[in-house]
Amino acid sequence: MLRFSESVSFDHRLAPFDIQGSKAHSAMLAHVGLITAEERDAIHAGLDAILHEVREGKFTWDTKLEDVHMNIEQALTQRVPAAAKLHTARSRNDQVATDMRLFFKYACAAVAEKILEAERALLALAERERDVLIPGYTHLQRAQPVFLAHHLFAWMEMLDRDRRRFSDVADHANWCPLGAGAIAGTTLPIDREFTAKTLGFVDAQGNPRVTQNSMDTVADRDVFIEFASVCALAGVHFSRIAEDLILWSSSEFFFVSLPDTFCTGSSLMPQKKNPDSCELLRGKSARLQGNLHTLLTLVKGLPLTYNRDLQEDKPPVFDSFEQTSLCADVLGGTLAGMQIKRDRCAAAVADPALLATDLADYLVTKGVPFRNAHHAVGAVVKLAEQSGRPLDQLALADVQKINPAFGDDYAQIFDLKRAMAKRAGTGMPSPEQVARQIARWQEILLKD
Repeated sequence: MLRFSESVSFDHRLAPFDIQGSKAHSAMLAHVGLITAEERDAIHAGLDAILHEVREGKFTWDTKLEDVHMNIEQALTQRVPAAAKLHTARSRNDQVATDMRLFFKYACAAVAEKILEAERALLALAERERDVLIPGYTHLQRAQPVFLAHHLFAWMEMLDRDRRRFSDVADHANWCPLGAGAIAGTTLPIDREFTAKTLGFVDAQGNPRVTQNSMDTVADRDVFIEFASVCALAGVHFSRIAEDLILWSSSEFFFVSLPDTFCTGSSLMPQKKNPDSCELLRGKSARLQGNLHTLLTLVKGLPLTYNRDLQEDKPPVFDSFEQTSLCADVLGGTLAGMQIKRDRCAAAVADPALLATDLADYLVTKGVPFRNAHHAVGAVVKLAEQSGRPLDQLALADVQKINPAFGDDYAQIFDLKRAMAKRAGTGMPSPEQVARQIARWQEILLKD
């Protein structure tokens, strides 16, 4: 039962936050006169010494004491007699809620910084290869030409939404639980707002943010689920980016060469270079989704307020934090070391069929309704396939049989430079819009 019920094997990583909370709590107890200033100072000195031991790896964790809170409290009480008063007006329920909210504020900032670094690697790649064109794909079929940078900035939008979601979760965590007690607070004259300010649970104006219902405070696991959800969604984005890179690095595409340090060879076939980092990014996505599902299932049937089931809320959260952080590092490293195969990109984008939609637009400018234009260009594409000739090399007389609106200038539509210049609207991949997006992301990422 001891092995079954202990949590210190995983919640020991909360030690810095637990000590931070205990220092704030003891400062509040002194502030309201429940302990003396001398007792407060002795408690703080003892907690600082324990934190130093923890950071140096010299603190001994005892599973018999169950969790991080009791381990620290026991060690402190042995050194500082006044520590017997530390748990005044406090429960392990509001204590762990405080520790975790402090953890989430830290974790969200740490993951967001790693995603920011991956975004910066992406921006550097887009800037360096800003003139490279590739086919864009729908249904994994060649669709229309885009600048590589435009495709990379699609990834950037995904990552930046993830980064900002972590900021939202940190804001949701920024409410102080201390003082809620086990379920109904305390009869002692504590000052929750003092504790909140001491721990940094404040709004933009510096006003304290304190949870408003003691029962919800100790039962709520919304922030856990939100954090795991944002990690899972970031994992989905990492996975989608990885899938593009896996395709692009295959012999069939070979638009890119992934860095050797993020790949491995085959144990049997010496010619192979396997995209391990990208495949693992796909795999980690499943793991992050599993952590989210664990938390949702954990809380779905619990009555208010605290139940021991909630001890199991920490392993999936800690794992999501560690794996998402690692994924962001690996993605950034893969992007930073990736080489673009310009000749393969140029060969792929030279396919005139990529501009079939432009040909339909050309007919629209001649007064042909778009549906009719779409049908006519479909017939032209079929003609090209049957004759074995590219779209831009069909005889004018033949295409005019399909629709007389085709003029002798129709072949000019297949000029890539012209085609890209015309995609000049906001969010489109013209050279001017790509330059605008580069400037936009420089401002966002270098400022942040």
